[in-house]
Amino acid sequence: MKSTRLPPELQAAWEEIEAYAKEYGLDFFPIIYEVLDYRTLYETAALGGFPIRYPHWRFGMEYDQLIKGHVWLGSTIYEMVINTNPSYAYLLEGNEMVTQKMVMAHVAAHVDFFKNNMWFAHTNRKMLDEMANHAARVQRMIDRYGYETVEEFIDICLSLENLIDYHAPYIKRPEAQTHQSVLAEDEPPVVEGLPVERSYMRDYINPPEFLEQQRKRLEAERARHKKFPEHPQKDVLLFLMNYAPLERWQHSILEIVRDEAYYFAPQGMTKILNEGWASYWHSEIMTRRALRDDELIDFADHHSGVVAVHPGRLNPYKLGLELLRDIEHRWNTGRFGKEYEECEDLAEKLNWDKQLGLGRQKLFEIRRLYNDVTFIDEFLTPEFVMQQKLFTFRYNRDTDMYEIASREFKEIKEKLLFRLTNFGQPFIYVEDGNYNNRGELYLRHRYEGVELKMDYARDTLRNIQRIWTRPVHIETVVDEKRRLITFDGRDFSERKMD
Repeated sequence: MKSTRLPPELQAAWEEIEAYAKEYGLDFFPIIYEVLDYRTLYETAALGGFPIRYPHWRFGMEYDQLIKGHVWLGSTIYEMVINTNPSYAYLLEGNEMVTQKMVMAHVAAHVDFFKNNMWFAHTNRKMLDEMANHAARVQRMIDRYGYETVEEFIDICLSLENLIDYHAPYIKRPEAQTHQSVLAEDEPPVVEGLPVERSYMRDYINPPEFLEQQRKRLEAERARHKKFPEHPQKDVLLFLMNYAPLERWQHSILEIVRDEAYYFAPQGMTKILNEGWASYWHSEIMTRRALRDDELIDFADHHSGVVAVHPGRLNPYKLGLELLRDIEHRWNTGRFGKEYEECEDLAEKLNWDKQLGLGRQKLFEIRRLYNDVTFIDEFLTPEFVMQQKLFTFRYNRDTDMYEIASREFKEIKEKLLFRLTNFGQPFIYVEDGNYNNRGELYLRHRYEGVELKMDYARDTLRNIQRIWTRPVHIETVVDEKRRLITFDGRDFSERKMD
């Protein structure tokens, strides 16, 4: 699909880049480019890459931060692309040609990733229209109920937008369901025992201890059916949508926030791999095909800025790119599998080269199947950690400084995976929607060695209670002991459970 929105020189550059990318095997949706001035580009970035979003102060705040970063810190957005079909990408007006070419190669690889990576398979490719639809729906609510009322409820929903099940589109989980009112009063079960033809035999065939046993069995069965939900639910927002006493417009707001959270989720799940893939290909296409001799120094300057390492921060571009290059080398030389792993001769392993040439094939397989967690878990090696000088760090209260905590591979990998799993956020489940048989909501925090931040936890409980309207509880661990924190709509309370 030929774009008509680029000036002739940029259109020619894109056609060149597009041809090279396809020669390498990249397979992407049609890409529509627009060249924007920096203010328009930053406005679009503040809206998540979309030209239209529902009105909310958060987008203005993000724009203000981006503009201040640009003016006072010199930060610049070079590329922005959205996961749609066709895909829309934005170039910054005034960038030199080598920068625009690098960005276009980078964007082509991103769109290839969006199209082919399995974690994006369930995303809405017409999200540009959906975002506009969301904006129109919210504006109608504002016209009817008032800006402050709608904005306040959006604030509540946005504070809970991470309480979704990131793997729900890919795994069939038991649904939260109930076939009768969870607050219905039931009569105690009637135990009749075994049928008896002669009344004088009743106490022999159905002795009291047998009837008591049957009564307990029926009570347990009734309790099991009455448990609501029958299975813990990770998608807290869906549970609230289904069972909280929401007005119709509130239900729509919550649905919009949840839909958008699921749309953006795969981008968070694949940040390292996606940026590594795009950086790998912009480097490959530019240095091997599209780069003129007089552009070499400028390209090297821009590329080094993309993959630069900053103290105390993980650069996903750098980590993803270097790990992909390491994998390509290992699969080209055969440095994988049982034979290589069991070799104990260090000199032989150092010079190991089976000349398999499988590196590029392996990279395309990774692009198709992996997210950040599985990518790091399977392909991070002790040798790579040493080469890249990776380490964990901690804050020393005595010196008021951060210092290296460990260079051990196992600890580095565990820390990295912990940071990536569930985006480093706590796992919260709906355990019981009818706690104490009073319609109270019982949440459970899956404790994995890191305690909840109590100020965040209380704010979350407060906002969930405003949606649920009845008391809300969360079970967690504080000081290595189980605690139940409750918010009843007025006050917080906490009690020990051990």
